Amino acid sequence: MHLHPIMFVGTGSDVGKSIVAAAFCRIFRQDGYSPAPFKAQNMALNSYATPEGFEIGRAQAVQAEAAGIPCHTDMNPLLLKPQSDHTSQVVLNGRPVGNRDAYDYFRREGREELRAEVNAAFDRLARRHNPVVMEGAGSISELNLKDSDLVNMPMARHADADVILVGDIDRGGLFASVYGSIALQDSEDRKRIKGIIVNKFRGDMRLFDSGRKILEDICTFQMPDGNMHKVSVLGVIPYYNNIYIEEEDSVSLAMKSRKATEGKVNVAVVLLQHISNFTDFDSLERDSRIHLFYTNNVDDLQKADIIIVPGTKSTLHDLYELRRNGVAQAIIRAHRNGASVLGICGGYQIMGVEVCDPNHVEGDIERLPGLGLLPITTSMSGEKTTRQVTFGKSMQGYEIHMGDTRPFGDAKPSPLFRLNDGRLDGYKVDGKCMGTYIHGVLDNKEFVDELLMPFEDKLTASEEQFDYTAFKEEQYDKLAAHVRKHVDINRIYNILKGEEQQ
Repeated sequence: MHLHPIMFVGTGSDVGKSIVAAAFCRIFRQDGYSPAPFKAQNMALNSYATPEGFEIGRAQAVQAEAAGIPCHTDMNPLLLKPQSDHTSQVVLNGRPVGNRDAYDYFRREGREELRAEVNAAFDRLARRHNPVVMEGAGSISELNLKDSDLVNMPMARHADADVILVGDIDRGGLFASVYGSIALQDSEDRKRIKGIIVNKFRGDMRLFDSGRKILEDICTFQMPDGNMHKVSVLGVIPYYNNIYIEEEDSVSLAMKSRKATEGKVNVAVVLLQHISNFTDFDSLERDSRIHLFYTNNVDDLQKADIIIVPGTKSTLHDLYELRRNGVAQAIIRAHRNGASVLGICGGYQIMGVEVCDPNHVEGDIERLPGLGLLPITTSMSGEKTTRQVTFGKSMQGYEIHMGDTRPFGDAKPSPLFRLNDGRLDGYKVDGKCMGTYIHGVLDNKEFVDELLMPFEDKLTASEEQFDYTAFKEEQYDKLAAHVRKHVDINRIYNILKGEEQQ
């Protein structure tokens, strides 16, 4: 049976829209449908390469994984990758189309062309999948952005979607934010909002029984035709601590453990200012052999067995900061004292002898000396490389980078990987000093085992290898079960079938 598109919008940012959408992608798949995720416009430093070699937001790639399908640019046709507080790189249908000042971007000129692009992407996706699980961005009640909005209620109108409003009770102000978000809509959009999901509840669920009734009472509106429109609470989802789904934002990284621990291999990820694709390390967080922590503290780095310099949206700026704050010297010193160092993407570039930007692709800095751990030189270029790759027996990952890297001076090539298409990737000095352009490389057990080999004396025979692919599938199923338990799934199906009028 054909279902209407469903759209999860929020009372604000970080209320859990992405996770709820991922849960419903898995639920619909389990129930025999062919769902696909969609977010017209995403703003994130975490991105992913599609099988065709295009770039989309990582959140939609995760949702596609939950839906059991390959990701596609139609799932996220417009991606903004912040480069500063005021400027973002604009990625349209998977390809960069330049940088725009935030004020220029949100002005009305040119918006209708972008609106046509994101609408066309939705239409293509809707012809291939049922239902489309849509996600809004931020709050739906930013009145100053209403005329230029591409991603929230205007997108819902184009898709003729049933809209579910997600509110975060953990942050407080739930009643005001939910009521205000609905009350500030015009009558057409208000009628499209069919339900409320209260997310991140802590404590005894029975304590919210009266809250549910109050919320439904205040969210009953008289429409222009005189009829009443009641927006019902369709679920109260408890906060979960034992389900692990990749995060969209890096805000929480600095809050994670910053200390080494005994009995495990201590892996420190350098906390860069413009860190990107930090989901590269999710698999290590779940590996029982490893204690992973994020830090830019020079003393903590000395306690690490393995230091990883991650990807960055601004290689030269972050390299400058590493040299200025003493972290660059701390990494070099730790390696000299026996630590392994691995660079991924921008981190690979940083590990070289130099990074050059003669054409000012990233900014005003034309050249900076790198860490000098790898005999390579990188020249930044305006062309972005985006592709999925396979290598080794069964390893896979993806590339998203700008810049051309080659051996420095008379250094001989020493690739870390030979890709299955014959190309070479990365540079390896030895088993304790290497770099690669491949994101997702740490999702491959074979490579992680090699990375840990110099520290096998720390590992016990009982430690099991970690299967990240199987782990993620288990987490999507656990998430779906958690959400099913706490939402009225039958009522949601009735709404999507057009059987429940409000």
